[in-house]
Amino acid sequence: MMPQLPDIETPALVVDLDILERNLRRVAEYAGQHGLRLRPHTKTHKSILLAKRQLELGAAGLTVAKVSEAEVMLGARPADMLVAFPIVGRGKLARLMEVARHTRVTVALDSLAAARELSAAARDAQVEVGVLAEFDAGLGRVGVAPGEPLLQLARSIRELPHLNFQGLTFYPGHIKDLGETGRRALAQLSEQVGSIRADFEHTGIEVSIVSGGSTPTLFHSHEIAGLTEIRPGTYLFNDVNTVRSGGCAMEDCAATILATVVSVARPGHMILDGGSKTFSSDRPVNSAEVTFGHLVEAPAARFHKMNEEHGFVDLTGVEREFGVGDRVHVIPNHICVAVNLHERVYGVRGDRVEQIWNVDARGKLQ
Repeated sequence: MMPQLPDIETPALVVDLDILERNLRRVAEYAGQHGLRLRPHTKTHKSILLAKRQLELGAAGLTVAKVSEAEVMLGARPADMLVAFPIVGRGKLARLMEVARHTRVTVALDSLAAARELSAAARDAQVEVGVLAEFDAGLGRVGVAPGEPLLQLARSIRELPHLNFQGLTFYPGHIKDLGETGRRALAQLSEQVGSIRADFEHTGIEVSIVSGGSTPTLFHSHEIAGLTEIRPGTYLFNDVNTVRSGGCAMEDCAATILATVVSVARPGHMILDGGSKTFSSDRPVNSAEVTFGHLVEAPAARFHKMNEEHGFVDLTGVEREFGVGDRVHVIPNHICVAVNLHERVYGVRGDRVEQIWNVDARGKLQ
């Protein structure tokens, strides 16, 4: 028998199933309407169950960050897997080739060194691996510069055995708001991608896939010239930072951390039974304030400090009072990191728990 919400021990990761399903369907429908291939990133939910649901709703495949995630996500039986991370090291590549024996694998990379290692591993395993050359769209994280460096990387990949150059990839993580500044950056990104595609057409290098996007820019993906594929991750749960970026509303946040008030000894403050090991220490984007989540039951409260197991909440300005044993729902700033801190998820409708699933790829970092 499933427990009721009041019976769940805290802190606990809770997902509103109605909001989750609405988010999943909204993005699937958006991708279909605009002819965009959807290959969602599983780094957010790390769940075989939810990966299967994404595939059922039309996703063409799955995106992962690490080989260990790819190994786990084979359980969802995807026809296609993108590793959106340069895989370096003989052991990891050998494991990835085993994944490639069960599903079509594509790897994003930004160096000839990584491409050569991948080619050698694919040759030894006698498999073919797809490759996307990554360019830096403005975040300054990974990716070669557009122009000749990107063209040269693509040429080199095409010459390596057992690799199939499929196209390009980028991540516009520098666009964290959809106000005037963000929309201007989005327009510049569109011009950049269009120019890159023109360069490749001029040199005769076929580009089948242009993969990019993020959850904050998700519903503007069709405005990026030449984009063929999106791989959002956060969208199915959403979080405070997605709200602050303009990518969703607070009512679109499906995941919360259910926490219990364990101390009100200090007037005007309360302590929750979860800290940095529960919520993660990510701060809000587009803000100088230091807070770690949004309290649904007290929006004016400031969750301003954490120890490992303690959450410090300032109740100044909050009209209602809280006592020891009260429970609150906290929407984390960054849900992806928070999910990785929990072993299981409780899927609820109202106070009724309808599903419990494990975070299958929890801690899969290699």
